[in-house]
Amino acid sequence: MADITKTITVNGVSHTVTCDSTTPLLWVLRDIIGLTGTKFGCGIEECYACTVLLNGSAEKSCDEDMAEIPNGSVITTIEGLSADSSHKVQQAWVAEQVPQCGWCQSGAIMRATKLLQSTPNPTDAQIDAELANICACGTYPRMRAAIHRAAGMA
Repeated sequence: MADITKTITVNGVSHTVTCDSTTPLLWVLRDIIGLTGTKFGCGIEECYACTVLLNGSAEKSCDEDMAEIPNGSVITTIEGLSADSSHKVQQAWVAEQVPQCGWCQSGAIMRATKLLQSTPNPTDAQIDAELANICACGTYPRMRAAIHRAAGMA
């Protein structure tokens, strides 16, 4: 285990980060940069609560060690979608009353955002295939409705 220094752009802001090379991106975002919207859920890539957009791809940040993150990577966290929750997916989430406890919501919103970027009008089957987040509250029907609502907000 050796220290590594990388420059990454998070939500449009450049950060030069020095940490152990095995430090997951999740902990860099939360503990070093101070963005706590991305949540720790399981730590084993199963729950998707820690999803961020990494170089345009929805990735689970708990399993992305800094050694694996290319220098110059561009990362978007839940905080980067909008400063005032005006992003269409965030608006749809509120309108459909999706959150209960809220723990998985930032990851689910990030996955939904990526899905809508690649598939602007997804079917229920496409939503179900993409939205693999583990939600203890079971708000999956509301998540699906919110994604359909956001698709219509183009």
